[in-house]
Amino acid sequence: MNTENKILSFAAARAQSDAWRDQGERIVLANGCFDILHVGHLRYLQAARDLGSRLIVAVNDDDSVRALKGPGRPILPTAERARLLAALRAVDAVVIFSSPTVTPLLEALRPAIHAKGTDYTPDSVPERAAADRLGIRVAIAGDPKRHATRELLSEIRRRAGH
Repeated sequence: MNTENKILSFAAARAQSDAWRDQGERIVLANGCFDILHVGHLRYLQAARDLGSRLIVAVNDDDSVRALKGPGRPILPTAERARLLAALRAVDAVVIFSSPTVTPLLEALRPAIHAKGTDYTPDSVPERAAADRLGIRVAIAGDPKRHATRELLSEIRRRAGH
């Protein structure tokens, strides 16, 4: 499976989103760091995909992950995280972003739905105001947050005796 063609620049993601929308596709945008892909990520992305017919996943670049998660993160570099996401059947396209929120992508891609994981509530989504302004529905997707990269890393360190 060639997954590289699913990793798009900002401009290519905008063009692809426009083309899908013109074809009547219901586009969903999901986003996150996805540092060390785990089952919680998979459940979130599958649930997000189930909300529409096309799923675009925005992945934080390395600098924004460091700003959000602190020193020592990300574990995997941006290109590897994007490639892993692109390999998932539920994911139609991946775009890398560096801004603090995905508001610029919401404005450019105009998805029907902005899906966030269950660690958010509809009112706590950082892009909520932008989504409302743009007429984009905000949806919470996935199973209850029982998986986190932070916890996975702690367990790895514990088992390694650190």
